[in-house]
Amino acid sequence: MKKSFLFFALACMLFSCKKETSTSSDSSSSSGGSSSGSSSSGNTVPDVYTKIFGASSITSDGTFITVKTKGIPSHKSCYWPTSNALYENFANGSTTFNGEIFQKAPTQITDQNYTFKIPLKPALNSAHSATPLGPIGFALDGVALYNQYAAGGASLGNEIKGFDQYYGHPQDMGSYHYHVEPLYITKVKSSKSSLVGFLLDGFPVYGPEENGATVAESALDAYHGHTSATADYPNGTYHYHTTAVSPYINGNGFYGTPGTVSK
Repeated sequence: MKKSFLFFALACMLFSCKKETSTSSDSSSSSGGSSSGSSSSGNTVPDVYTKIFGASSITSDGTFITVKTKGIPSHKSCYWPTSNALYENFANGSTTFNGEIFQKAPTQITDQNYTFKIPLKPALNSAHSATPLGPIGFALDGVALYNQYAAGGASLGNEIKGFDQYYGHPQDMGSYHYHVEPLYITKVKSSKSSLVGFLLDGFPVYGPEENGATVAESALDAYHGHTSATADYPNGTYHYHTTAVSPYINGNGFYGTPGTVSK
Protein backbone atom coordinates (compact mmCIF):
# COMPACT_ATOMS: atom_id res chain seq x y z
CA MET A 1 0.00 0.00 0.00
CA LYS A 2 2.86 2.36 0.94
CA LYS A 3 4.62 1.62 -2.37
CA SER A 4 1.42 2.33 -4.32
CA PHE A 5 1.00 5.70 -2.60
CA LEU A 6 4.60 6.72 -3.40
CA PHE A 7 4.16 5.74 -7.03
CA PHE A 8 0.92 7.77 -7.27
CA ALA A 9 2.58 10.86 -5.70
CA LEU A 10 5.56 10.61 -8.06
CA ALA A 11 3.29 10.32 -11.09
CA CYS A 12 1.39 13.47 -10.03
CA MET A 13 4.64 15.42 -9.65
CA LEU A 14 5.84 14.41 -13.11
CA PHE A 15 2.52 15.38 -14.70
CA SER A 16 2.58 18.75 -12.93
CA CYS A 17 6.15 19.53 -14.13
CA LYS A 18 5.27 18.55 -17.69
CA LYS A 19 2.22 20.83 -17.69
CA GLU A 20 4.22 23.81 -16.36
CA THR A 21 6.91 23.34 -19.03
CA SER A 22 4.30 23.26 -21.78
CA THR A 23 2.63 26.43 -20.50
CA SER A 24 5.96 28.26 -20.33
CA SER A 25 6.80 27.26 -23.90
CA ASP A 26 3.43 28.46 -25.21
CA SER A 27 3.85 31.85 -23.52
CA SER A 28 7.32 32.33 -24.98
CA SER A 29 6.09 31.48 -28.48
CA SER A 30 3.21 33.96 -28.39
CA SER A 31 5.43 36.84 -27.22
CA GLY A 32 7.58 36.53 -30.33
CA GLY A 33 4.72 36.50 -32.83
CA SER A 34 5.63 39.85 -34.44
CA SER A 35 9.31 39.09 -34.89
CA SER A 36 11.34 37.21 -37.45
CA GLY A 37 14.68 35.53 -37.14
CA SER A 38 16.88 35.67 -34.06
CA SER A 39 20.43 36.39 -33.03
CA SER A 40 22.69 33.76 -31.52
CA SER A 41 21.57 34.92 -28.05
CA GLY A 42 17.94 34.25 -28.93
CA ASN A 43 16.88 37.90 -29.18
CA THR A 44 14.38 38.34 -31.98
CA VAL A 45 14.52 40.96 -34.73
CA PRO A 46 11.14 42.68 -35.34
CA ASP A 47 9.61 42.23 -38.78
CA VAL A 48 9.97 45.87 -39.82
CA TYR A 49 13.75 45.46 -40.09
CA THR A 50 13.36 42.73 -42.71
CA LYS A 51 12.58 45.58 -45.11
CA ILE A 52 16.26 46.53 -45.01
CA PHE A 53 17.42 44.88 -48.22
CA GLY A 54 20.94 46.31 -48.30
CA ALA A 55 22.32 44.76 -45.11
CA SER A 56 24.81 41.91 -44.80
CA SER A 57 23.46 41.12 -41.31
CA ILE A 58 20.77 42.33 -38.92
CA THR A 59 20.84 41.23 -35.27
CA SER A 60 19.43 42.24 -31.90
CA ASP A 61 20.83 42.05 -28.39
CA GLY A 62 17.53 43.04 -26.84
CA THR A 63 18.59 46.69 -26.50
CA PHE A 64 20.02 47.60 -29.90
CA ILE A 65 19.45 46.51 -33.49
CA THR A 66 22.81 46.10 -35.23
CA VAL A 67 22.82 46.52 -38.99
CA LYS A 68 25.95 45.84 -41.01
CA THR A 69 26.20 47.14 -44.56
CA LYS A 70 28.78 47.95 -47.22
CA GLY A 71 27.12 51.34 -47.71
CA ILE A 72 26.85 50.95 -51.47
CA PRO A 73 23.70 51.28 -53.58
CA SER A 74 22.11 48.37 -55.42
CA HIS A 75 20.97 50.72 -58.16
CA LYS A 76 22.72 52.16 -61.19
CA SER A 77 24.75 55.34 -60.94
CA CYS A 78 27.18 57.35 -62.99
CA TYR A 79 29.49 57.22 -59.96
CA TRP A 80 30.23 53.51 -60.30
CA PRO A 81 33.47 52.71 -62.16
CA THR A 82 32.67 52.25 -65.85
CA SER A 83 33.73 48.59 -65.52
CA ASN A 84 30.97 47.94 -62.98
CA ALA A 85 27.71 46.40 -64.27
CA LEU A 86 25.78 49.06 -62.33
CA TYR A 87 27.46 51.94 -64.12
CA GLU A 88 25.00 54.07 -66.05
CA ASN A 89 25.81 57.39 -67.66
CA PHE A 90 24.00 60.45 -66.35
CA ALA A 91 25.18 63.25 -68.56
CA ASN A 92 26.13 66.70 -67.42
CA GLY A 93 23.19 68.97 -68.14
CA SER A 94 20.63 66.37 -67.07
CA THR A 95 18.05 67.36 -64.47
CA THR A 96 18.51 66.12 -60.90
CA PHE A 97 16.93 66.90 -57.52
CA ASN A 98 14.66 69.96 -57.47
CA GLY A 99 15.37 70.67 -61.12
CA GLU A 100 19.07 71.37 -60.59
CA ILE A 101 21.33 70.87 -63.62
CA PHE A 102 23.63 67.92 -63.02
CA GLN A 103 27.38 68.38 -62.83
CA LYS A 104 29.30 65.18 -62.17
CA ALA A 105 31.86 65.14 -59.35
CA PRO A 106 35.24 63.42 -59.91
CA THR A 107 34.74 60.71 -57.26
CA GLN A 108 33.64 57.05 -57.44
CA ILE A 109 31.66 54.74 -55.16
CA THR A 110 33.68 52.49 -52.81
CA ASP A 111 32.75 49.97 -50.10
CA GLN A 112 32.47 51.37 -46.55
CA ASN A 113 31.58 48.42 -44.27
CA TYR A 114 29.39 50.27 -41.77
CA THR A 115 28.08 48.92 -38.48
CA PHE A 116 24.99 50.81 -37.32
CA LYS A 117 23.63 50.27 -33.79
CA ILE A 118 20.21 51.82 -33.22
CA PRO A 119 17.87 51.56 -30.21
CA LEU A 120 15.40 48.69 -30.43
CA LYS A 121 12.86 50.79 -28.52
CA PRO A 122 13.51 54.43 -29.49
CA ALA A 123 12.25 57.11 -27.14
CA LEU A 124 12.14 60.88 -26.92
CA ASN A 125 15.26 62.55 -25.53
CA SER A 126 14.61 66.22 -24.73
CA ALA A 127 18.32 67.02 -25.24
CA HIS A 128 17.80 66.54 -29.00
CA SER A 129 21.52 66.16 -29.75
CA ALA A 130 22.71 67.64 -33.04
CA THR A 131 23.23 65.36 -36.01
CA PRO A 132 26.89 64.97 -37.02
CA LEU A 133 28.46 65.45 -40.40
CA GLY A 134 28.66 62.02 -41.98
CA PRO A 135 26.13 59.20 -41.44
CA ILE A 136 23.09 60.09 -39.33
CA GLY A 137 21.27 56.89 -40.27
CA PHE A 138 20.78 54.53 -43.18
CA ALA A 139 18.36 53.87 -46.02
CA LEU A 140 16.81 50.46 -46.62
CA ASP A 141 19.38 49.79 -49.34
CA GLY A 142 22.18 50.13 -46.78
CA VAL A 143 23.32 53.54 -48.03
CA ALA A 144 24.14 56.16 -45.41
CA LEU A 145 21.80 59.09 -44.81
CA TYR A 146 23.46 62.48 -44.25
CA ASN A 147 22.04 65.71 -42.83
CA GLN A 148 21.31 68.97 -44.65
CA TYR A 149 24.88 70.24 -44.64
CA ALA A 150 27.85 69.90 -46.98
CA ALA A 151 31.46 69.48 -45.85
CA GLY A 152 32.41 71.88 -43.09
CA GLY A 153 28.79 72.53 -42.18
CA ALA A 154 28.12 74.68 -45.24
CA SER A 155 24.79 74.77 -47.03
CA LEU A 156 24.36 72.00 -49.60
CA GLY A 157 24.08 74.64 -52.31
CA ASN A 158 26.03 73.57 -55.37
CA GLU A 159 26.58 70.10 -53.94
CA ILE A 160 23.01 69.24 -54.98
CA LYS A 161 24.10 69.64 -58.59
CA GLY A 162 26.21 66.51 -58.12
CA PHE A 163 23.31 64.25 -57.10
CA ASP A 164 22.97 61.37 -59.57
CA GLN A 165 19.85 59.91 -61.18
CA TYR A 166 18.69 58.53 -57.79
CA TYR A 167 19.64 61.64 -55.76
CA GLY A 168 22.81 60.26 -54.18
CA HIS A 169 26.52 60.96 -54.55
CA PRO A 170 29.87 59.89 -53.09
CA GLN A 171 32.02 62.18 -50.94
CA ASP A 172 35.79 62.56 -51.43
CA MET A 173 36.58 59.13 -49.91
CA GLY A 174 33.97 57.32 -52.01
CA SER A 175 31.23 57.06 -49.37
CA TYR A 176 27.98 57.13 -51.34
CA HIS A 177 25.08 58.74 -49.43
CA TYR A 178 21.76 60.54 -49.61
CA HIS A 179 21.05 64.00 -48.19
CA VAL A 180 17.51 63.92 -49.58
CA GLU A 181 14.78 61.50 -50.65
CA PRO A 182 16.35 58.21 -51.84
CA LEU A 183 14.58 58.11 -55.18
CA TYR A 184 15.40 54.48 -55.95
CA ILE A 185 13.42 53.40 -52.89
CA THR A 186 10.47 55.79 -53.32
CA LYS A 187 10.17 55.40 -57.09
CA VAL A 188 11.47 51.93 -58.02
CA LYS A 189 11.36 49.68 -54.96
CA SER A 190 8.29 51.11 -53.24
CA SER A 191 6.34 54.37 -53.10
CA LYS A 192 6.52 58.00 -51.99
CA SER A 193 4.76 57.14 -48.74
CA SER A 194 6.86 54.10 -47.88
CA LEU A 195 9.45 53.47 -45.20
CA VAL A 196 12.85 54.51 -46.57
CA GLY A 197 15.20 54.01 -43.61
CA PHE A 198 16.09 54.72 -39.98
CA LEU A 199 18.05 57.44 -38.21
CA LEU A 200 20.60 56.59 -35.52
CA ASP A 201 18.04 57.27 -32.78
CA GLY A 202 16.03 54.31 -34.07
CA PHE A 203 13.07 56.30 -35.36
CA PRO A 204 11.95 55.46 -38.92
CA VAL A 205 12.15 57.74 -41.95
CA TYR A 206 9.34 57.86 -44.51
CA GLY A 207 9.06 59.34 -47.98
CA PRO A 208 7.54 62.72 -48.84
CA GLU A 209 3.90 61.59 -48.86
CA GLU A 210 1.42 60.40 -46.25
CA ASN A 211 -2.17 59.25 -46.79
CA GLY A 212 -1.88 60.03 -50.50
CA ALA A 213 -0.76 63.64 -50.09
CA THR A 214 2.56 65.47 -49.95
CA VAL A 215 3.59 66.16 -46.36
CA ALA A 216 3.66 69.89 -45.65
CA GLU A 217 6.60 71.35 -43.76
CA SER A 218 4.05 72.90 -41.39
CA ALA A 219 2.93 69.39 -40.39
CA LEU A 220 6.42 68.54 -39.12
CA ASP A 221 8.16 69.64 -35.93
CA ALA A 222 11.62 71.17 -35.49
CA TYR A 223 13.21 67.72 -35.96
CA HIS A 224 11.36 67.14 -39.24
CA GLY A 225 8.94 64.54 -37.96
CA HIS A 226 5.62 63.89 -36.26
CA THR A 227 3.66 61.10 -34.61
CA SER A 228 0.98 59.15 -36.47
CA ALA A 229 0.07 55.64 -37.55
CA THR A 230 1.92 54.18 -40.54
CA ALA A 231 1.65 50.93 -42.48
CA ASP A 232 4.55 49.51 -40.44
CA TYR A 233 3.44 50.98 -37.11
CA PRO A 234 -0.38 50.82 -37.08
CA ASN A 235 -0.50 51.89 -33.43
CA GLY A 236 1.45 55.03 -34.25
CA THR A 237 5.06 56.12 -33.82
CA TYR A 238 7.19 59.18 -34.15
CA HIS A 239 8.82 59.25 -37.59
CA TYR A 240 10.70 61.58 -39.90
CA HIS A 241 9.75 62.50 -43.48
CA THR A 242 11.88 63.42 -46.47
CA THR A 243 10.79 66.66 -48.15
CA ALA A 244 11.86 68.71 -51.14
CA VAL A 245 13.12 71.66 -49.09
CA SER A 246 15.79 72.00 -46.42
CA PRO A 247 16.33 70.30 -44.01
CA TYR A 248 15.22 67.44 -46.32
CA ILE A 249 15.42 64.56 -43.79
CA ASN A 250 16.16 65.83 -40.27
CA GLY A 251 15.87 69.23 -38.65
CA ASN A 252 17.38 70.61 -35.45
CA GLY A 253 18.76 67.38 -34.02
CA PHE A 254 17.67 63.83 -33.24
CA TYR A 255 14.24 63.35 -31.72
CA GLY A 256 15.59 60.49 -29.60
CA THR A 257 18.91 59.22 -28.28
CA PRO A 258 21.25 58.30 -31.14
CA GLY A 259 23.01 54.99 -31.30
CA THR A 260 26.37 54.60 -33.01
CA VAL A 261 27.93 54.07 -36.42
CA SER A 262 31.42 52.71 -37.02
CA LYS A 263 33.55 51.33 -39.82
